[in-house]
Amino acid sequence: MRRIVSFFIFLISVATYAQEKPKPQIVEVSCGQCQFGMQSKKGCDLAVRIDGKTYFVEGTKLDEHGNAHAEDGFCNAVRKAEVAGEIKEDKFVVSYFKLLPQKE
Repeated sequence: MRRIVSFFIFLISVATYAQEKPKPQIVEVSCGQCQFGMQSKKGCDLAVRIDGKTYFVEGTKLDEHGNAHAEDGFCNAVRKAEVAGEIKEDKFVVSYFKLLPQKE
């Protein structure tokens, strides 16, 4: 009986964890200052645009995804990425980030 109860507790905890996990979505990503016109921070910082609103990103950095100042870099181009995360205190806290290839 104890094993059955333990098994059901395990199943409930797994189901709860699966429901809380944010689902990936395709968003625009770029330098918040250079491409999205965000002025609340100085310098160059990675940002996402979700439903027309921009958010600085926490959890990954601009330069972790190539040269930001290259022709196709974030300071010169708006790109697409598959991301998962949540908006906290007006920032996008990323748990998954995959930059998508550019279409030619």
